[in-house]
Amino acid sequence: HSGERPYECKQCNKAFSCSSHLLSHKRIHSGEKPYECKQCSKTFCFSSSLLLHERNHSGEKPYECKLCSKKFGHSTSLQLHKRIHSGEKPYECKQCCKAFSCSSSLRVHERIHSGEKPYECKQCSKTFSFSSSLRVHERIHSGEKPYECKQCSKTFLCFSHLRSHERIHSGEKPYECKQCSKTFSCSSSLRVHERIHSGEKPYGCKQCSKTFSCSSSLRVHERIHSREKPYECKQCSKTFSCSSSLRKHERTHSAKNPYECKQCSKTFLCFSYLRSHERIHSGEKPYECKQCSKTFSSSSSLRSHERIHSGEKPYECKQCCKAFSCSSSLRSHERTHSGEKPYECKQCSKAFSFSSSLRKHERTHSGEKPYEYSGEKPYECKQCSKAFNQAGNLRVHERTHSGDKPYECKQCSKAFSCSSSLRLHERTHSGEKPYECKYCSKTFICSGYLRIHERTHNGEKPYECKQCNKTFSCSSSLRKHERTHSGEKPYECKQCNKAFNCSSSLRTHERIHSGEKPYECKQCSKKFICFRSLREHERTHSGEKPYECKQCSKTFSCSSSLRVHERTHSGEKPYECKQCSKTFICSSHLRSHERTHNEAKH
Repeated sequence: HSGERPYECKQCNKAFSCSSHLLSHKRIHSGEKPYECKQCSKTFCFSSSLLLHERNHSGEKPYECKLCSKKFGHSTSLQLHKRIHSGEKPYECKQCCKAFSCSSSLRVHERIHSGEKPYECKQCSKTFSFSSSLRVHERIHSGEKPYECKQCSKTFLCFSHLRSHERIHSGEKPYECKQCSKTFSCSSSLRVHERIHSGEKPYGCKQCSKTFSCSSSLRVHERIHSREKPYECKQCSKTFSCSSSLRKHERTHSAKNPYECKQCSKTFLCFSYLRSHERIHSGEKPYECKQCSKTFSSSSSLRSHERIHSGEKPYECKQCCKAFSCSSSLRSHERTHSGEKPYECKQCSKAFSFSSSLRKHERTHSGEKPYEYSGEKPYECKQCSKAFNQAGNLRVHERTHSGDKPYECKQCSKAFSCSSSLRLHERTHSGEKPYECKYCSKTFICSGYLRIHERTHNGEKPYECKQCNKTFSCSSSLRKHERTHSGEKPYECKQCNKAFNCSSSLRTHERIHSGEKPYECKQCSKKFICFRSLREHERTHSGEKPYECKQCSKTFSCSSSLRVHERTHSGEKPYECKQCSKTFICSSHLRSHERTHNEAKH
């Protein structure tokens, strides 16, 4: 009662009120574990710990909550649980006044301020703030997973992970946010969620001062600096910086997607993907940017967006020093150097660099047509009812209504509505063309241009017009062609009201008004309003004529000249005069002809 603590540990100077507590404490330093479980031979420092452990075997839970009838194996666990109902938090941090429901949580929290990590792993010397974390860590080395789910037999490193997992089966979410009433299956998820409301980020990186709302995010971030990748795939030896990335990767081997959406039955590799997907159905966007108030359905999307404002690109390629704003972009980029293709088709063993490419390929076996091939467009704009085959395309389109262009070039201040357009634009400054054709070694600024170019070699034209059965090598050409049937010209110039059937034509036209010619020939300094004109001009210097007619072998410097020439063989004349119905093989001939009608009127 006096508060006196006369018994002091000589190793760490911690003081105790009675000698028995000191003796127990000394076992932390010595590693002595005199208490052994008779069923599994596991040893413990304290008799109380053995008692608790034995209840894992027996299933005994003698302590019951009177409010909700939940049972516990230990009286202290029941007392802590009661505080969930009462909201009582009697233990307060003296440095930041944060309150806790149990003293151990306060002690752990205080180590955030002090940086103290008194528990060290004997195998790898890693240190921890509390003994339970060390015990869980030691199981990574031993492979021990002593906690088994009775419903599905899945095993876990620690009991808290088992409890959280069991709630997946039961659907129980006992932890509720007082601000927004959202419920969670574990208290740690609630604490992390509450920081969304408070903006609190108590975990700071010592190397770059970046702060995080949870310690696990800090640990994963620190591995960017250290390059540590402690989690290794047993099948292919690939290493990862966090366990969730390893688990996700392991499913690429098993093709197992264990998380299913209850609304549409779509399955996902990891639970976070399912949560993000469910927000498509609910429309929920709980993550808000403090600078521009834009909201997002996932925290990772918010973090990526915040880097637009800060310009931060923390992920750097070791081979070429190129920096990226998100780790997934770096990983994709690294494959351009390594040639790695980790995604393999189980039916024909063909390998791919990206999971999206594998999914698209798998449809060639299943017969399933992706939206861009089938013509189905499930994503509709609420303002103009225009539909799209991908959610990302809809988001970019919505910016044509809002005028939002959040991505700005640091060299010329030009703004773009999507990050991919900015990246492509930046390459016009740098001259970078990272994608090379395997057939002719020609290089391109983006993978899409390379794929389209490769079709000039292999003759592939996977996109077919439903009205006239004409086929195209890229979806944009099909969309543009379809507008020749519909007459649709959705892109209008604000200065002269001239309308166009594709956005690129509008952009090129707008440069006639502005006088902008951003594409310059490196040989003669001549400038052009569009990149295609520059490419065609460069061929006057090189003499290159890469487009060959399959019927007569005549070659051309640009694809449009080849298309016009091919019509001399096919007899096709797609351009018709509205006044006299005469047809022509190219639009320029039609325009010349239309002038004869205009001159006749005058």
